[in-house]
Amino acid sequence: MADESGLLGTWKMLSWTREVVATGEVTDAMGPDPIGYLSYFPDGRMTAVVVKRDRPQLKGLVPSHDEKAALFDSMLAYSGSYSLKDGRIIHHVEASWNPAWGVSDLIRPFVLQGDKLVIYGAPGVDPATGEEVIYHLEFRKM
Repeated sequence: MADESGLLGTWKMLSWTREVVATGEVTDAMGPDPIGYLSYFPDGRMTAVVVKRDRPQLKGLVPSHDEKAALFDSMLAYSGSYSLKDGRIIHHVEASWNPAWGVSDLIRPFVLQGDKLVIYGAPGVDPATGEEVIYHLEFRKM
């Protein structure tokens, strides 16, 4: 199991796929080539933000209600504390773009491979579809 010191710092997302448990279908969770960052700090805090690379363009300076919904659906962000247990990073969500994520911890099995962080077999409910999914995420240390 990796120790906390190997996780410290900021990680740039390389890929994020999701497998639908019911069907086995695998797709990109935030489209191809998402823009994402995951940071772990020495004080036990963490932040995560991911956006689709091809987010909707606004028609003006202030997004309309429809544009806001499209922007919301093309991103995720949360922060809180984290802990390590049995090869898993546990994100204790305290603030999130989706308040439902503050209800329970996000458990993330992981492995460190040099400057690469792989989070695999991470169970979840896709906030856009409500489907039970398994996530696979890859990051490179910045």
